[in-house]
Amino acid sequence: MPDLASTDWLILLLYVLGMIGLGVSMRSSIKSSRDYFQAGRSLPTWLCALAFIGAGLGAPEIIGMGAAGAGFGFRAALYFLLGGVPAMLFVALFMIPTYYSSGAVTLPGYLGLRFDTKTRVLSAGLFIAMALTSVGIALYMVARILEALRIFDKLFFAYGWPREGIFLVCILLAAVPVLIYVLIAGLRATIMGQFVQFVLLVAGFLPIVWIGLKNIGGWGGLSSSFTALDSASTLGLRPAGIAGIALTLGFVLGAARWTTDFSVLQMAMAAKCADSARRIPVVAAAVRLAVPFLFVLAGAIAISLPTQQSKTVVRNENGAIYHEITIVPRAISEGRGLVPALIDPATNNPRLDAAGHALHDYAMATPNLLAHFATTGLLGLAIAGLLASLMSSVASCIVAVSSVYACDLYQPILRKDASDADLLRIARWMVAIGVLLSGGVAFTIAAFSGKSSVNTISAWLVALVPVFALLQAPQLATCALGVFFRRTSGHGAFAGLVAGMVIALLHYGLTLPAGAHAGLHGGWLAVLYRYPGIPAQLCFTIVFSFFANFAVAWVVSMASGAPPNTKLEGITYPPVATKKAKSKWKRPRNTGRWCDANHSCFRAALRLKSGHS
Repeated sequence: MPDLASTDWLILLLYVLGMIGLGVSMRSSIKSSRDYFQAGRSLPTWLCALAFIGAGLGAPEIIGMGAAGAGFGFRAALYFLLGGVPAMLFVALFMIPTYYSSGAVTLPGYLGLRFDTKTRVLSAGLFIAMALTSVGIALYMVARILEALRIFDKLFFAYGWPREGIFLVCILLAAVPVLIYVLIAGLRATIMGQFVQFVLLVAGFLPIVWIGLKNIGGWGGLSSSFTALDSASTLGLRPAGIAGIALTLGFVLGAARWTTDFSVLQMAMAAKCADSARRIPVVAAAVRLAVPFLFVLAGAIAISLPTQQSKTVVRNENGAIYHEITIVPRAISEGRGLVPALIDPATNNPRLDAAGHALHDYAMATPNLLAHFATTGLLGLAIAGLLASLMSSVASCIVAVSSVYACDLYQPILRKDASDADLLRIARWMVAIGVLLSGGVAFTIAAFSGKSSVNTISAWLVALVPVFALLQAPQLATCALGVFFRRTSGHGAFAGLVAGMVIALLHYGLTLPAGAHAGLHGGWLAVLYRYPGIPAQLCFTIVFSFFANFAVAWVVSMASGAPPNTKLEGITYPPVATKKAKSKWKRPRNTGRWCDANHSCFRAALRLKSGHS
């Protein structure tokens, strides 16, 4: 087990104090709600681009990429690229210019401008529920990982503290600094935190991945050691089926994440101008091309290393026989490489799938690789990078939740005459409430995990995907209809959003993956159909939800009146031609032709001068 030296503790302490000091230093720049919600729209493009990609590199994404690399191999990087880069380019070309030009502060605010208040309120409620749930799951996952790595055991043993308190310390270590600097500086401090997180992740992971790759013999050793895929049997699918569904999930979930997740989009909407906002996802997509390879490679290396086994070494020294016995926990010896097996606490035996293969906890691939190869100083840097990814994802979600609540629920519903100071005050209160609620979700999950079979980090990592599928994917059709189909009405958008959410919940509640029990993976209403694996169930949940939303919204919009073109000016793509848009074109006096008022017409000038009509 790793042991944090004084250098490692110093790095962690400097990072935490540095983030708090960064927020305090920006205190004077927050003078209005615009400064708090949109960072004053004054930050450079490159900084917002790194924050944009950093918002999509939270702790669940880092751990998930490593788990995918351990389960699917290095080709999993292709799935992440196909699920991210095309969606980011689509957002840059079509969605971001429309969102930015509308003047809306939040994404639900845009839907309110495009449709009506009820659609805005429903979208805001769905986003807040999704954001707080995902933050709570992320807090739980990272706290359990740090607890499993035992990096704080020595500190707790030295002071006689109970080891059960490590979970609480890990939660506080991530939540308290976020609470302080987001309360003070809002989105500006969050964007700076995303930049620091990106630098720490690359600086901490790159040398460890390089050392691990050298230890297994480079690319040749990696490809030769990575043979059969345990995940194929775990998910109940053949490799070809896994690839097809992974691509589908990548495209659909990638589009939903980068198109409708305001915790990510707020980084681009804080740009100085519309051109800068459009360039931010493009720059982020270019950086994204290299990011999955680093974190997916970490998981592939972890599972390719030799599996540790218990052994006994007998040696004779000065006539005395010594037996050196090395005991390896069964989870490690029954695992593969650095990826431990899932042990059933009731029987102390590995859990098996339908084919009789041991199930592995792939979520521990990346953390175990960090603990295995990190030296003094480098371990502190790697742990700081993992903690930074958690803090940045928590900060981006919490500041987005505060913005959405203040601008889309508090002002239009609770207090329509709220001043700018009232919005700023309620936003800061919501930051504190959001952090407390997220921590409550993490402790609820911890209590639930101790009383059920869903007690692994991998299970809750998988649980994040249904959260996005059920709460975020239905909004993809609503945003697409709002931007590209002018005929869509407010009643149609609201009905479609409700239908998409209901269909997603019904489908997920009536189906179950093979080998799973009713509960976290669905089937809480009845089990009408069993899918071959979790990806297949999620894929069809998203598809049914999207088309139900689209069909219902279209039918209701056809039955109701179309919104006037004057309302759609500047909030749809392409821009609607209105009188204001045509005002630059004027007809010159005494001429029979049209010309640009900003450009002189030489012939018309000559005719006017010579007296010809």
